[in-house]
Amino acid sequence: MRRRYNNHTNVDKDIPEIAQLWICRVLVHLGMHKKFIEKTRLDNDSLAFAIGMSEWVDKNSDDYNAIECLSELKRIHASLERKVKKITLPKSLATNIAHLTKLVGLNDTESTVLAFAVMLDTISPIETVTDYLGNLTTIKMCRSLSVILDRPENEIKEALSMQGILHRSGLLTIDRQCQSMDYKIDLLTNTFADTLISTIASPNDYLKGVVTPSSAPELSMDDYEHIQPFIDILQPYFSHTLKTARRGVNILIHGAPGTGKSQFVKAFSHSLGCELFDIANEDNEGDSVNGERRLRAYSLAQNFFAKRRAILFFDEVEDVFASENPFFGKKSPAQSRKGWMNKTLEENPVPAFWVSNAIGQIDPAFIRRFDMVFELPIPPKNQRTKIIEQNCSGLIAAETITRIAESEQLSPAVVARACAVIDSIKGEIPQHELTASFERLINNTLKAQHHAPIPKHKASELPAYYDATLTNADIDLIAIADGIKHADSGRLCLYGPAGTGKTAYGRWLAEYLGKPLILEKVSDLQSMYVGETEQNIARAFERAQEAGALLMIDEVDSFLQDRRNATRSWETTQVNEMLTQIESYCGVLIVSTNLMDNLDPASLRRFDLKAKFDYLKPEQAVTLLSRCAEQLKISAPNERENRDIQQLKTLTPGDFATIMRQSRFRPLTEVAQLIRALESECNLKPETSKAIGFY
Repeated sequence: MRRRYNNHTNVDKDIPEIAQLWICRVLVHLGMHKKFIEKTRLDNDSLAFAIGMSEWVDKNSDDYNAIECLSELKRIHASLERKVKKITLPKSLATNIAHLTKLVGLNDTESTVLAFAVMLDTISPIETVTDYLGNLTTIKMCRSLSVILDRPENEIKEALSMQGILHRSGLLTIDRQCQSMDYKIDLLTNTFADTLISTIASPNDYLKGVVTPSSAPELSMDDYEHIQPFIDILQPYFSHTLKTARRGVNILIHGAPGTGKSQFVKAFSHSLGCELFDIANEDNEGDSVNGERRLRAYSLAQNFFAKRRAILFFDEVEDVFASENPFFGKKSPAQSRKGWMNKTLEENPVPAFWVSNAIGQIDPAFIRRFDMVFELPIPPKNQRTKIIEQNCSGLIAAETITRIAESEQLSPAVVARACAVIDSIKGEIPQHELTASFERLINNTLKAQHHAPIPKHKASELPAYYDATLTNADIDLIAIADGIKHADSGRLCLYGPAGTGKTAYGRWLAEYLGKPLILEKVSDLQSMYVGETEQNIARAFERAQEAGALLMIDEVDSFLQDRRNATRSWETTQVNEMLTQIESYCGVLIVSTNLMDNLDPASLRRFDLKAKFDYLKPEQAVTLLSRCAEQLKISAPNERENRDIQQLKTLTPGDFATIMRQSRFRPLTEVAQLIRALESECNLKPETSKAIGFY
């Protein structure tokens, strides 16, 4: 059913003459008068008012004459054609088109096409008359525009081609799936046309809704000490880029959500004194902006800010690079325009940061075109502690901060949001409940991310009675620590029964060396997805290297099992990856295992030293018994009790640690109780055939 307008306001005065001319060319030159001028009346009243034929509106059948009406139309058209050289665009539109022409480098035909597209979007009679043209292929549309705009058809085709500046800049694209002209011609944003025709705008106005000035950073470069090696490369590279106007500068940052990627880009840009502009993923009305339109906005911003000291920030790039539906072969915007995308990355005048939460979804062909690619990891423990202290502003006790910082998955964003909530309610709840509320908020987020909650106790804290000399090893542990401190490197394999102090020694050594500790467990590194375990292994070594940390891997036999016994390909690849990483690692590495005989023979030569940890010597057991009694504030052991403790042949430092933890809820009041508890722990071990039973 054809659209009819019933507004009889004399709107012809509000319609620019250039619009009237284009309307008349559609009606006369393209023969659409046959649809406009019906036998008994005009098809569209508003169209009649637009071109000055208001007297023909609502004429009764006796007064209406279609032939005379056509003659009037031709007269109006001829008059407009005679003064065509004096017809100009509306002032605001003309100024903005001239500005865009200079910024982007449009030719005369491209400028005219853009002006027509703007008026098609904002002046309804133009949309109405082009609807008469019906379904249009791209070729037919170019022919029609050639007539309407009085431009050679080949120039129109070039202006609307994918290689043309209008398309490459993002100002205008042709949707080949649509058939009506107003839908086939797609401008940058929904408000773009209104902006150009209503006011003399600035580049920021043109890009409103898709490119916005970035907000001020909440963090500083001091908060990113854990990636200082990367910063040491990035800063001079950008200084050189800005000084020489180097083109094709693109940096890809990836990492888990909440690690501070966006804040880093903001802090870095601020440190350089550069304007930072975000490629928006939501418009002013909160509606999402798709990847195709974001790429167009990025292209246009490249033109607009080429001569400014600016940086572009393209966050959440998955909607650009990742396939929307890989099962049905649906390509991403970047994949469907691969050549254009590659050229964009190679020639952009404004340096850009691209940020992703899932780099695995990006085509490797695109990745290699970035100047730098780096992962922003969750900060190490010392940095996490600093972030919590800065955000909490004295709200949380120091002991609690230290314990919360133990969480290996605690990202800056989680901390910042939890602290913001606590700060807002600190006057509403008792002071002593703030800590519990803070932990609850963080734990809820960690749980939702499928991470372990904050440990109730400081997991890495050594017992007060710990002494490396009270570990039964076949090497001098103190001397080894001094040697590693001097060399600042070393790869140790610690093996022996569970609880003999292998992990505790790793923790002690990290403190002795003054290095942060990164403790990785098998459960942390293993993944159900093929290839991801190998990536996790590589990432753990990389993270430790960058942080200058001591890397400790517990139960390493899971990753160094004898390949001759492997039944699945991924078992072999995991061993290969672990061996490769160990071989190339130049920091301090400790691996531990209870199953030395199961290790792949090739792994043994990767270690500088293999140390056996065993059950406590009698004299060590006696010393530990005395120190634990002192900590428990019970009487010192007597000679009989010292003899009794020496009878426990499978006693380990881990047994003492277990009993000391139990004492928090099962108080021990005498040494005899402590010995009985230790005996029970020993009796649970497969090495102990029966209880000693000396009581």
